Amino acid sequence: MPKDDKRLPELLTIAQVAKILNVHPTTLRRWDKKGKLKAIRVGTRRGVGERRYHREDIIKLITKR
Repeated sequence: MPKDDKRLPELLTIAQVAKILNVHPTTLRRWDKKGKLKAIRVGTRRGVGERRYHREDIIKLITKR
């Protein structure tokens, strides 16, 4: 995680979050289904939208560890 959290965009892609947390994107999808780290859906890709994650949610998850 960069020292300056504000440099991160407000919404992060699943690939960005996977890299930051050092987990596989499938893990993030599983966490979303279980409610551990909720994603929001944007766009209409295949009718379900792409996952995006709020920067603040990622920061909270990291600080819990």
